Amino acid sequence: MLQLASDNYAPVHPEVMAAVVAANDGAAVSYGDDPVSARLQVRAAEVFGDRARIFPVLNGTGANVVSLMAVTPRWGGVVASDVAHVHTDENGAPERVGGLKLLTVPGTHGRIGPDAVDRWAGDLGDVHRAQPAVLSLTQVTELGTVYSVADLKLLADAAHAAGLRVHMDGSRLANAAATLGVGLREITTDVGVDILSLGAAKNGGMLGEAVVALSDDDGATGPAAAVPYLRKATMQLASKTRFVSAQLLALLGEPGTPTSGAGPEAPLWLRNAEHSNAMAARLRAGLGSAGLTSAESAVRVTRPTEANVVFATLPRAAADRVRADVRFYDWAPGETADRVEVRWMCAWDTTEADVDGFVARVAASL
Repeated sequence: MLQLASDNYAPVHPEVMAAVVAANDGAAVSYGDDPVSARLQVRAAEVFGDRARIFPVLNGTGANVVSLMAVTPRWGGVVASDVAHVHTDENGAPERVGGLKLLTVPGTHGRIGPDAVDRWAGDLGDVHRAQPAVLSLTQVTELGTVYSVADLKLLADAAHAAGLRVHMDGSRLANAAATLGVGLREITTDVGVDILSLGAAKNGGMLGEAVVALSDDDGATGPAAAVPYLRKATMQLASKTRFVSAQLLALLGEPGTPTSGAGPEAPLWLRNAEHSNAMAARLRAGLGSAGLTSAESAVRVTRPTEANVVFATLPRAAADRVRADVRFYDWAPGETADRVEVRWMCAWDTTEADVDGFVARVAASL
């Protein structure tokens, strides 16, 4: 069955699988003291800057919880969008596991602005309120939109001016960088992000993500100093870390290779993200070319298509007919009771034939 439900459904990219197999050659020291993880650290410094420290973890929720705990005191709060993954799709893990209060603000198509910091800054110094300590940004947002470089800089500057750290949930960071035509550093380190949850599984990985500490005050008290202990305490330290490191290294590239570029010489993270983004653009354009998204048609695209996902509403009955052949998720109620908003997400392995066939199925269902 064709799937447009999530990029998590996609198989492991062959280059990632080959890297895991290569890492399986003989014994290696456990818990990250292995040669593969050492090369990953060198590569992280090349990609994100000399001060970057990378810590492989087991999953994205774990990366977010460890990252937020590393930059937030026990009495602290996390300012985030009201549709952020940390708020809506992690079963309260930042609160249950991290003991952190989430301080949410509404945004536009998932994006929030510097006023999000202003909304909660008034609680600073009030003993009766959770103290805002970190601004958490999701890039790409849950609604498929991308923060520009300029917007990220404004947000980080506002947070730092108020004394807050900046966390980025980068489960689809590669897709955002591909959209903007920049490297990973330009939308993290260079704009003032302090700590990053770096995604891999949605972009061709098997399992595992990473926490990347991008700022380290003095090497002893900054985020990088806290992460190793939090990673262990939250059950995110893999004994055979080399197999997670191998996946991240396959995506980021070996030390000394280009950190950006075009075509087959580009790092795998970029090639995969550019492809999945292109398939989403093809899907949206295909719906339009088929006359399915005109003012009189039954399909209405509801969000900007800026990465690898298309949101649209259509009649529930038509959506259910398509779902007999293609798996995808309902996202929200539609404009009327007989309509539904759906999410169609492309992945590194989505083909042009997949997209064109899907458009034909949607047309037939209507």
